[in-house]
Amino acid sequence: MNFGVIVFPGANCDRDIAYILRDILHQPTRMIWHEESDLSDIDVVVVPGGFSYGDYLRCGAIAQFSPAMQATAEHAQQGKLVMGICNGFQVLTEMGLLPGALVRNRDLHFVCDRVPMTVERTTLPWTQGYQQGQLITLPIAHGEGCYYAEPDTLKALEDHNQVLFRYCDASGNPTAIANPNGSLHNIAGICNRAGNVLGMMPHPERAADAALNNTDGLALFTGLLQSALVSA
Repeated sequence: MNFGVIVFPGANCDRDIAYILRDILHQPTRMIWHEESDLSDIDVVVVPGGFSYGDYLRCGAIAQFSPAMQATAEHAQQGKLVMGICNGFQVLTEMGLLPGALVRNRDLHFVCDRVPMTVERTTLPWTQGYQQGQLITLPIAHGEGCYYAEPDTLKALEDHNQVLFRYCDASGNPTAIANPNGSLHNIAGICNRAGNVLGMMPHPERAADAALNNTDGLALFTGLLQSALVSA
């Protein structure tokens, strides 16, 4: 499976995800400079975390116009896989590839922590490596991670099972206290209606190496690889 990781000025998680894909999972991985526009050799585009273009204007506002992201939009429209993590999620919402927006955290503070969440759906390549309702713990690190959408959009997300990850407490309950940033419906990650575009604020790549004593994020990537083998 060929992975492409977009590299923006200001990105700081591109090497993290490349390390997991290339060195842990031994998958072909290409770093894609933001000015590139040919993604024809790529199966999965990853839009990583960080501070693309210094988060000027607002998070992801400038990155959406880069040639690489315009090519990513075409990649997604062809039904191919796109994953946005943290800042990458923000970019995907700015572009309209995913609904809603990521706004300032509820308490207006940058949050860096490890938080529990439930896996809400396991019928997609992104989450088929998990069990339905499985409780996992992933790191977060963001200042604008509060997921917001209009009521009709939230209803559509729920009705079409587009919420893939939801913040919860240690018992799996999506309580307000367990919500680290104020995201509506405790949303931590969503997909588009077709299921080929994923956006999530938590960092699965930071919980995918046994050396870190947490591999809860690894199943996301191994599930992707398994889906490729099944469809081959």
